[in-house]
Amino acid sequence: MSETRSSSSTPGMLIGVDTGGTFTDVALLDPADGRLWVTKTASTPADPSLGFGKGVSDGLAAGGVDGKRVGRVLHGTTVATNLILERKGPAAAILVTSGFRYILEIGRHDIPRKSNLFTWVKPPRPVPPQHIWEIPGRIDASGNIVETLDEEAVRAAAREIAAEGIRTVAIVLINSYANSAHERRVAEIVSREHPEALVSVSSEVLPVFREYERCVTTLLNAYVMPAVSTYVERLEQRTRACGIAAPLMLMKSSGGVTSTLGARRKPVETALSGPAAGAVGAAFVGASAGFGNLLTNDIGGTSADIALIRNGVPRLTTTSAIGGWRVGLPMVDIMTIGAGGGSIARVSKAGGLVVGPESAGAQPGPVCYLRGGTEPTVTDAHVVLGHLPPYLLGGSFTLDVQAAREAIVQRIARPLGMSVEAAARGILDVLDNNMVGAMRVVSVERGVDPAELVFLPFGGAGPLHGSSLARLIGCKTILIPPAPGVLSALGLLVSNLRAEFARTCVQRAGHYDSKQLASVFDELTAEAVAWLDAEEVPTRSRVLLKQASLRYKDQGFELDVPWSGNVDAAALAGVIDGFHDAHERIYSFALRDMPVEIVTLRVDAVGMLPKVTMRELSAGGKAAAAIVGSQRISFASGAVDVPIYDRGKLGAGVRVKGPAVITQLDSTTLLLASQVAEVHKFGSLIVTEEQS
Repeated sequence: MSETRSSSSTPGMLIGVDTGGTFTDVALLDPADGRLWVTKTASTPADPSLGFGKGVSDGLAAGGVDGKRVGRVLHGTTVATNLILERKGPAAAILVTSGFRYILEIGRHDIPRKSNLFTWVKPPRPVPPQHIWEIPGRIDASGNIVETLDEEAVRAAAREIAAEGIRTVAIVLINSYANSAHERRVAEIVSREHPEALVSVSSEVLPVFREYERCVTTLLNAYVMPAVSTYVERLEQRTRACGIAAPLMLMKSSGGVTSTLGARRKPVETALSGPAAGAVGAAFVGASAGFGNLLTNDIGGTSADIALIRNGVPRLTTTSAIGGWRVGLPMVDIMTIGAGGGSIARVSKAGGLVVGPESAGAQPGPVCYLRGGTEPTVTDAHVVLGHLPPYLLGGSFTLDVQAAREAIVQRIARPLGMSVEAAARGILDVLDNNMVGAMRVVSVERGVDPAELVFLPFGGAGPLHGSSLARLIGCKTILIPPAPGVLSALGLLVSNLRAEFARTCVQRAGHYDSKQLASVFDELTAEAVAWLDAEEVPTRSRVLLKQASLRYKDQGFELDVPWSGNVDAAALAGVIDGFHDAHERIYSFALRDMPVEIVTLRVDAVGMLPKVTMRELSAGGKAAAAIVGSQRISFASGAVDVPIYDRGKLGAGVRVKGPAVITQLDSTTLLLASQVAEVHKFGSLIVTEEQS
């Protein structure tokens, strides 16, 4: 495994902890000499902080260091995600402008892309109408008060909410993005009348237009606030118990980290914490190998998280959904599907082969684990075909090949009248094609040709599927990270502080008000600078990035375009040209004579943390010296014996020709015939098709 080092002097060790559904991954870095230790421990779903604490303790033990030497702890969490997906948050209340009680019930007219148009039913709303209070008072879209706020109605609502025993309150008033005065006053009254309430205000969480998305985002922020606040407190206790006094930072869905104070105020920003860390880690590894345009796929035991990275930066979106709920905050554009090593294979009632989204998880797990699993999984198919040696984790975990074989025979091969090998290949083909469909959504539907991208598979199962997926999607090069199974933990170590500040400021086509645009940008910049001050980011480490969302006149959606320079005619013309170019790239056409509207402005504040770079591997050596055994693999063309390589013994510049199996502690890489993997100087494997 390759190591990393810091390019600038950084006091103390860095430790990243990524909590997943099955394992908690830990990466410990010593910036002084570049040593990197990686370890895994079982996650503890009942109380994730226990697994976090065990992971930190194990990481310190692996490095043989004392907690006092730690300079920074970074964490990716699934707490907010699980609460939203499992609908296990507390009872909540919403205060809305009169006439908007049914905003959640109405929602949007569209349905999920894979749902049946005639049978789909809206899921239950997280807050029923009887827990939504209407407040008289109104502000128009320009920020003018057209109806005075009824403060007595607010007091009455707060008392009723308290009497109901509800302690989570979201405040979402119409057009508050243009003028937050009413919302701020409502929050003051609620806090006075109901001191025990945790209050979330839309003008602080998401001050942009589209009432439904703003309502959902603010509500989910309130919904996860109690649990995340408690969880953060426990994390701080766990770090102190390990003798660590260093600051704790949490990964945000946008790919940056925030302090514990920021996580408590806007906990919904951590909803895609783990997958975002993986995308950041992938961008870092790609840049180290000289690749800036990547298509990534994090394949674990239950799901596959797919993302697009352009010019070294993970693509962000403000139209993501979590558990079916639209969240308008900037998030790494990740598509998640139920596809992983634990995905269960079944024969449907119609006689077809179905794989996933149900998963055997860690318990009972695949049949080959011998933990009580009876239904064949993707991992069992790999074992039967010989893609995996009969062991995992460096030989410490034995796999039962015969049990996996018998399960596929009984459940799949015999009912479908085929050989066990053909059934196993069918399982993998179905899963791969499911993932390729999602990969096309993230690439082709974003206006990017996969042939122009390098495919980076990671996660425990990613490198097993990387070779076949690249061929299916059309990527010509595959990049396997040095430590694929713990890339998200590494991503935490190389992330920066980040916060986003946005405000809707609609500028009609042909009627741009440069003074108003400049004023809004100035206000957002002031908020960004205040945040950087609060986070104690040195001036030399601050970066401010401006952008605007634009659309054609009467269009129902916007595209984000970077805004360079000042707010003047030249900059405005450049932004509009950038919008036309983006529209043409994504949708294959641009209406350059059509009037363009400016809708929302945003300023991103980035606090650059000390940069980390990869340490070079020693060069030389021959591939044959890394062979530790052989494996018989069943391909569609026939069974052949292939060598097994120990990745830790492969030096820089060494080339391995497929078919071959390359093993390491956290993952296994499968090379197909005519593929060649070359070890990059920073430890990644660069896989290409051998030229005939």
